[in-house]
Amino acid sequence: MSALVSGSVGRLPGEPPIDIGGADAARAARDELTKGIYHRDEPGLVSRVLVWARDWLADVFGRIAAVSPGGWWGLVALAAVVVLAVVVVRWRVGALARTRARTDGTVFAGTVRSAAEYREAARAAAARDDHEAAVRDGFRALVRELEERTFLDERPGRTADEVAREGSVIAPEAAASLRTAAREFDEVCYGGRVATVRAYDEIRAADDAVRRIRRPAGAAGAVPVGGAPR
Repeated sequence: MSALVSGSVGRLPGEPPIDIGGADAARAARDELTKGIYHRDEPGLVSRVLVWARDWLADVFGRIAAVSPGGWWGLVALAAVVVLAVVVVRWRVGALARTRARTDGTVFAGTVRSAAEYREAARAAAARDDHEAAVRDGFRALVRELEERTFLDERPGRTADEVAREGSVIAPEAAASLRTAAREFDEVCYGGRVATVRAYDEIRAADDAVRRIRRPAGAAGAVPVGGAPR
């Protein structure tokens, strides 16, 4: 310290010591210690922050593990259960949302056109590779076909599932095609699935099956509301 102080006040070799006050000595020491040579080996700010964060997290998890049954292994098991629960909840919510969309999704919206008009619109959409519109209008065409031929009553709010169920009563031979078409319509229009050429082909096949339906002699007219078995 004497050498530090003597150097700071500029004493020449061989000169007698100079008495300085405590405040001056402390100031001289602080000035000396601010030089970079004394700090070049210290960790940087980022390193200090990372070390602090590591120690803090270790302390937090250590406290949790201390009160968790099974210690660290119990903590790991608890974390795995939480992750699994989140995955299951997200999957169930997504599945329920899709089911709700399919259940609430009606076939018609806005002005209802004739079966021939819907059929032509579907063909035009398919020609320009708009498969979603082709699926939507193609299914509406077969529903209007059933209504126009009085196999089904004209009922606003009818869903695709109801069309398949009620149509199967009238024409059991077309039941499989109707169920497939209803599923394609729901999944594309309300379930967020990308429409494909195959989906439109399924709709068109169901439409062809509907157009081949022949009413048996003496058969009743349209299926009444609530008349189809569930």
